[in-house]
Formats: sequence, structure tokens, C-alpha cells
Amino acid sequence: MPTRTMKASEFKAKCLRLMDEIGQTGEEIIITKNGKPVSILKPYSTIPKTLFGLHKGKIKSKDDLIAPLDVTWDVEEC
Repeated sequence: MPTRTMKASEFKAKCLRLMDEIGQTGEEIIITKNGKPVSILKPYSTIPKTLFGLHKGKIKSKDDLIAPLDVTWDVEEC
């Protein structure tokens, strides 16, 4: 998704609406003054303290992961 650019004067007039919009879409907006970038408006996100459980509830398995398998393994001893 391309990043939107907006003049500071336009941003000032639409600030509250833009914050709501960005919270929903995740889009970033580069705010400019005199044609030069001065700021970026982007959605707030937190960094998790640990990766453990990061995808809880997002990944589902259709298999029974703990059921025994009816497979015989051939193993060669060294």
C-alpha cells in the first residue's frame, strides 16, 4: 500500500478524523511543511515482551497433534 502524503495545513484541519481512519486501516501518512517531510502519522503498536503465545488464537490445526500414529519406524543403530 503506498504511503499518503499530506500538507500540514490539511492535516491540522482533519487530524481527528485521520487518527480514526489510520487506526482502522493501518495506513501511514507523511505530513509535509513547505514540501518537505516533517512527521509520520501511523497506528500505535506495542512490541510483545516475549514471542511465546504471540499467535495464540490465530493458528488452528485440524489434526489431532497428540494422538499416536500407527506408523512403524525403521531405525539403524550406528
